[in-house]
Amino acid sequence: MREVRHIHHLVMSPVWTVAPHPDATDDEAPGSFRRHDIAPFSGGMTPPSWPQIDADLTTWIDDVNSLGTQISTGHLTGPLPEALAEAHVRFEQIHPFLDGNGRTGRLALNLALVRLGYPPVIILKAQRPAYLAAMQSADRGEFGPLAEILARAMIDNLNRFILPNVAGPARLLPLPALVDGDITLVALRQAAARGRLDAVRAPDGSWQSTRKAVDAYKKSRQHRGRRFSSDTAEKG
Repeated sequence: MREVRHIHHLVMSPVWTVAPHPDATDDEAPGSFRRHDIAPFSGGMTPPSWPQIDADLTTWIDDVNSLGTQISTGHLTGPLPEALAEAHVRFEQIHPFLDGNGRTGRLALNLALVRLGYPPVIILKAQRPAYLAAMQSADRGEFGPLAEILARAMIDNLNRFILPNVAGPARLLPLPALVDGDITLVALRQAAARGRLDAVRAPDGSWQSTRKAVDAYKKSRQHRGRRFSSDTAEKG
């Protein structure tokens, strides 16, 4: 409970100093639960009355904390992404704060993910419409769409941030984990398919390569580019 309130305080304090919620009382500053009831949202969600927040959030915390035990003992019912989606939407249904519940809920979810040994998720701005639609479906008990968004985000962050920083230069990695500012995923896939990049096919059909191979390919591409420029200059 203290951590949830602390997350909200960290996230909302800078906002509050500039634009505090117009309906907030002194007891509803960042880090404090709301003391107002909230009207139903346009999508149909109705947050509980504010006196229920402590009890509902305590139950939510117990449920999230139990995920680790369920995973380690093999008693998790259903896929983990669906359990995470259910937990995430449940936090938003409780809506414990007057403002900033979305940001706080996503950060609390990431805290749980990291403690469970999984990469955090980032919902990109371009994904916002799909994310909101998935949240509305989850509010109706359909957790699949939101679970897919969370699962894909975990995989993307694993490939983008974690694997490149823990793998050695000769370790096979999926091509998305080898993308950097100098080369795109499309270029790597084309180079692998044409045999210009030292890469192998994984059992699922995706390409894998190494940082060492990608660096060698980029150097060869630069060399071809310089040679082409030199030949063009000579012909000119």
